[in-house]
Amino acid sequence: MSAFTKMHGLGNDFVVLDARLRPFAGDPATVRRMGDRNRGIGFDQLLVLLPPVRPGASAGLRIWNQDGSRAGQCGNGLRCAGAWLARDGALAPGATGILEVDGQPLRVVVHALTGMQAEVEAEMGEPVFGAAAVGLRGDSTVDVDGRTLAPALVSMGNPHAVLEVGDLTAPALEVLGPALTSHRDFAQGVNAGFVQVRDAARVALRVHERGAGWTAACGSGACAAVAALRRQGRVDEDVQVSMPGGTLQVRWPGPGAPLWLRGPASFVFEGRWPDDAAA
Repeated sequence: MSAFTKMHGLGNDFVVLDARLRPFAGDPATVRRMGDRNRGIGFDQLLVLLPPVRPGASAGLRIWNQDGSRAGQCGNGLRCAGAWLARDGALAPGATGILEVDGQPLRVVVHALTGMQAEVEAEMGEPVFGAAAVGLRGDSTVDVDGRTLAPALVSMGNPHAVLEVGDLTAPALEVLGPALTSHRDFAQGVNAGFVQVRDAARVALRVHERGAGWTAACGSGACAAVAALRRQGRVDEDVQVSMPGGTLQVRWPGPGAPLWLRGPASFVFEGRWPDDAAA
């Protein structure tokens, strides 16, 4: 039986597996079984901790979506992994640790860890803009349901298409989200973000994630939305991002600097998964 931890960041939920000493095969069928909310554990993403490669790194991190596909980045997942490692003793609270996310070293700081709750800040890298960065074939526009859309295209280690809207409850978003996420012009799919600007320091956001659907919160989506708006001069360096699951803080000084994401990470429960189902 393999031990796992169920966690969430503002309702964006995860299962954490420690594969630093015991390898995890990670085949898509196993991930789908684990992620099934009725017959498995249930999660938006699976976080697998691996032995670090770089001297001084705390661990490697590999991420799978609920549908068994791989995810290149996950802001809430990175923060939950940092909290897990701090509780395990591999990362000292208050100190800066390093997690290797698909080989990319990213800094993590656990500001507080009390019982089942942690406050974690994670480096998300520098955003990359444009069609090529997100695998969009053709120019920067996308035809969806008879409409030509021009979303902001941002890679945070995973692809995002961000649209500014006036109403996050508009019924049209229920169609646009899934349509964008699975659009044929995005070579590997895309995370569809819909953002409403309240003022220069506050925005509201909904995200339909590839491989997971609508999520309560999306850390990399919050980063992508702020990066897109800041590039347009619409928001300040520090921005509060409100999502259905709660609020995250995003800080980006601008080009040439990494973006940082801060917010809560919560432990939910511990369990064990049968080895013959996880190998």
